[in-house]
Amino acid sequence: MKVLDLCCSQGHGFEGWFSSEDDYASQLGRGLIGCPLCADTCISRRPSAPRLNLSGARAPRPSSAEAAATPAAAPPLSPEKALQAAWMQAVRHVIAHTEDVGERFPEEARRMHYGEIEARGIRGQASPEQREALLDEGIEIASLPMPQALKEPLQ
Repeated sequence: MKVLDLCCSQGHGFEGWFSSEDDYASQLGRGLIGCPLCADTCISRRPSAPRLNLSGARAPRPSSAEAAATPAAAPPLSPEKALQAAWMQAVRHVIAHTEDVGERFPEEARRMHYGEIEARGIRGQASPEQREALLDEGIEIASLPMPQALKEPLQ
């Protein structure tokens, strides 16, 4: 199994797992590898160091009491990765706490705004013209781009 550090043309970094170098090259050539954030298929490989398991270089393991008392510190994230992680967390929160009404979004937003139905958190699609019309009616909305990977079930 090959675990590769990949990057799209927008600078989003992510990992890809492949059975071999040939498998990676084949999928890349067929345009099957896409950025999980923006779905860009212009992918390049980032340099990465392989993980080496050196049996003689292991530090002694702490006892279970010591391990529980001292939590492992995660390496600090770069500002770019921290922003990417925060955005993904916000998108996941929106998905978990709203109902997807799809293309019915403008109608559902209007019905809630005018008191025809109970207000609830919704998300969906609206054209630029529909968004402008909602704003003109005083209906507050926000656009949030959703990564393609979160719109489909993961395997």
